[in-house]
Amino acid sequence: CEVSATMKLLLAGIVLIFITGSEAQWYRFPLEAAQGAYDMGKAYKDMRDANWINSDKYFHARGNYDAAQRGTGGRWAAEVISDAREWVQGNSGRGAEDTEADQEANRWGRGGGDPNRYRPAGLPDKY
Repeated sequence: CEVSATMKLLLAGIVLIFITGSEAQWYRFPLEAAQGAYDMGKAYKDMRDANWINSDKYFHARGNYDAAQRGTGGRWAAEVISDAREWVQGNSGRGAEDTEADQEANRWGRGGGDPNRYRPAGLPDKY
C-alpha cells in the first residue's frame, strides 16, 4: 500500500507541474474551442450568404483568424475543422492544388495573418 500512496503522490505532483507549466489556462480550452467552432461556422454561413466568386479563400482565412483569436482552444478547433473540411472536399474529387491553396489560407488566418489578403474585389463591406 505504501508504494501506491507514493505513486499517487508522484502522479499528483506531475499533474500539478503540468497545470502550472501551462499557466493554469487549461480550463479555458473547451470554451475557446466552442467559440472557435462558432467563428468557423459563422464564416461558412457568411460565405454561403455572400455567394461571391473567388471569395472562399477569404472566408477560410477569416474563420481561422477569428477562431485563433479566441486562444489555444479556438486555434485547435479551427485546425481540426479546416483539416476535416479539406479532407472531405479532397476525397470528393477536388484537385489537390485547390485543397492546398485552401489550407494555405487556413494557416495564414490561424497564424494571425490579415484575412483581407484574400479578399476579392467588390465583396460587400458587411463581410
